[in-house]
Amino acid sequence: MASNKIFSLEGKGLKLDTAQDIEPHIKALKENSDVEEVRLLGNTLGIGASKALAKILETKKKLQIANLADIFTARLLSEIPPALSHLLTSLLTLPNLHTINLSDNAFGLNTQAPLVAFLSSHIPLRHLILNNNGLGPAAGVLIADALTELAAKKEAARREGKDVASLETVICGRNRLENGSMGAWAKAYAAHRGVREVKMVQNGIRQEGITHLLKEGLSHASQLRVLDLQDNTFTALGARALSDVVGGWTQLQELGVGDCLLSGRGGVMLGKALQEGKNAKLEVLRLQFNDINSKGVKGLADAHEKLPALRRVELNGNRFSEDDEGVEKLREALDARKEQADGVGEDDEYWGLDELDELEDESDEEEGEGVESGEEEEGVEIEEKAAREIAAARQAEEENVPLENDKGVDELAAALKKTEIK
Repeated sequence: MASNKIFSLEGKGLKLDTAQDIEPHIKALKENSDVEEVRLLGNTLGIGASKALAKILETKKKLQIANLADIFTARLLSEIPPALSHLLTSLLTLPNLHTINLSDNAFGLNTQAPLVAFLSSHIPLRHLILNNNGLGPAAGVLIADALTELAAKKEAARREGKDVASLETVICGRNRLENGSMGAWAKAYAAHRGVREVKMVQNGIRQEGITHLLKEGLSHASQLRVLDLQDNTFTALGARALSDVVGGWTQLQELGVGDCLLSGRGGVMLGKALQEGKNAKLEVLRLQFNDINSKGVKGLADAHEKLPALRRVELNGNRFSEDDEGVEKLREALDARKEQADGVGEDDEYWGLDELDELEDESDEEEGEGVESGEEEEGVEIEEKAAREIAAARQAEEENVPLENDKGVDELAAALKKTEIK
């Protein structure tokens, strides 16, 4: 992309409170009619500065990408909603804006209204990046519900004969989404069946929520290329859910479930699922720190012939020996593929096994047995309980966390209605 198509104030550390403060910094943006990407991350914008910037942004009809990460550091909670409202309302008028990054901004329950209004209305949206926003489960429900509403509007536009792109990317990590918002997120993914990349790392989601997310939501995402759910809690229950649905992702290229406590049984189940041969495009498998034992490694090694594109497997921090027979088999297969690739991506981060320097002794308590026996009946009970817990959590949040119905929100809703893309 040519430099005149990018406007950047990235990382300048500017504290811009008023229109007068920001004016000299956005003169070049004002004069650039060809800009396709703006990068404002690493500064802090007040209400006046945001309003002035918004007036310029709404004239940039070629704009495709808006990076608004980390733009409210040290701002009062009362400042963020109106400042964000000015910016997002202006972006709603831009028919080519398909990517927005709002990471590292505080969007808890008190400041989520402008974001919810934007996400439920911006039909051109294809790529959403929301990392480290302090959402919590309550605001997480509102964000997910907004995406579900967006799916309905996209579909309505298609029925009118308009060319509408699917939502392809959702990155929402480090947001404490927890089990309580998984019902809403599952519904959102079931609505956006064309999603290709989902990253929801480190969200405190436990096995019941993971199970619901996978089976009721992401199982519908048949075009999924990248799934990263690392640093949540699966246990054998979540691993069973993953094993049940992974075969439906025939386009999957990268699966990240490291640090998820899959368990020995879970490793065995996943290995068996991958042996079915339905994931021929899988290239990267991240399974570190999961209590996977020797039987799980054997299952993965046995699956490699059904995974012809596999080039990278991360297994450090599990429960087997470095000289395990399955490890050797997997290493040899990946090394052979690296040689056949004729020098493409030769670094260790791209090919082969990761360094196995934090392995644990295999526990006698976890033998990987019982996957196909009486465990199934127990699993049904657990899954039914999980479904009840998800439903109860969703109902509790809907009852206990009413939306604020103040003058500011009403004014924002009216503004969005006027600017909604036809």
